[in-house]
Amino acid sequence: MKILLNQMTVFRKGTTQKLSVLVEDGRIVSLSPQVPQVADALVIELKNGTLFPGFVDVHVHLREPGFSRKETIATGTRAAAHGGFTAVCPMPNLKPVPDSLEHLQPQLDLIQRDGVVHVYPYGAITVGEQGKDLADLEGLAPYVVAFSDDGRGVQNSENMRQAMRRAKALGKLIVAHCEDESLVGGGYIHDGAYARAHGHRGNPSASEWKQVERDLALVEETGCAYHVCHVSTKESVELIRQAKAKGLDVTCETTPHYLVFNDTMLQEDGRFKMNPPIRSEADRQALLAGIQDGTVDMVATDHAPHTAEEKAGGLEKSLNGIVGLETAFPVLYTQLVRPGILTLAQLVDLMHTNPAKRFGLGGGLEVGAPADLTVFDLDACYTIRPEDFLSQGKSSPFTGQTVYGKCLLTLSGGTIAWQAKGGDQG
Repeated sequence: MKILLNQMTVFRKGTTQKLSVLVEDGRIVSLSPQVPQVADALVIELKNGTLFPGFVDVHVHLREPGFSRKETIATGTRAAAHGGFTAVCPMPNLKPVPDSLEHLQPQLDLIQRDGVVHVYPYGAITVGEQGKDLADLEGLAPYVVAFSDDGRGVQNSENMRQAMRRAKALGKLIVAHCEDESLVGGGYIHDGAYARAHGHRGNPSASEWKQVERDLALVEETGCAYHVCHVSTKESVELIRQAKAKGLDVTCETTPHYLVFNDTMLQEDGRFKMNPPIRSEADRQALLAGIQDGTVDMVATDHAPHTAEEKAGGLEKSLNGIVGLETAFPVLYTQLVRPGILTLAQLVDLMHTNPAKRFGLGGGLEVGAPADLTVFDLDACYTIRPEDFLSQGKSSPFTGQTVYGKCLLTLSGGTIAWQAKGGDQG
């Protein structure tokens, strides 16, 4: 199938230009200031749209197999396309946990059948994500993007050391959820002013950064390529900054909610319950500074859908996790780019260029590259409403916010994965 995106505003190499983009057999075959003469192409004209390379989210939870009441590969990848993402990496807290090829196969089959964007699964670091015996890393390696026990930190240092050594030999990243369970102390929101004022048990920042510190020492010892999930604390940012200065092969991600909220903005609602928790303003500012100096490499969503009942227990009793695939770009564009805190080029680097490069996924806006593209109307203003989400999960701290940027079209491998209908642009 041929698709001609006719006379588009294209964001490419840090600037916008008017180009026509011709897609054929899943790839970009021309980028031209002129309109190419081509027969039998589907012509799409989006006068208000700006075309970007498809976004890459290296940290999502698609919940299938095992928890399809929360999300499925079909609904999760449709939500991804609706948010402008053309590649997602689902975490392994599933049933069965993908700790061997046999246990990964059901997920691979579902991805093949139901995925509307590219899906690159993780393999577990330990059997059943139990933190004890190491998973079959060698058997999994050809089929997974990296290894993670996300949802839990690997508590045993020797297990993590051995996992790093094996991952290095396989040329794979270790992607770490850093949490020292001995320091959490039953806390479920940040151990700060809000927790003290409202009688909540606080989760201290040290529960994250102490394990980051431990792992970075192991990276220095083993030479493993290492990536830190959902960084939320200023101490973690500084530790990663120091590790990079030493030349260690280390990257990290943060999420939209840590970049725009602090713990004074919490509400007594499960929409604000996630792990790690939303932390202080000093932590938020440290994350923004880390983006500016290159310490923080990318934004991921940690899209983690639950049922309405599972999120109905307030801050204390709700399960951890919020959805984010359909709000990430508009929230960050509105809250950070429009006020001038970040440039649009920086946001595209955070959501496409850097994750794609680090995880070896996708191409860019170049002739011959896969046609993984998304188009947004950057001037479209609307209110975030969960009933508009394609995800089965509806719990979002961004509900009710007014944002700019609606997704008009997403192509994954040259196939339309999402397109706004008629006057409905999102």
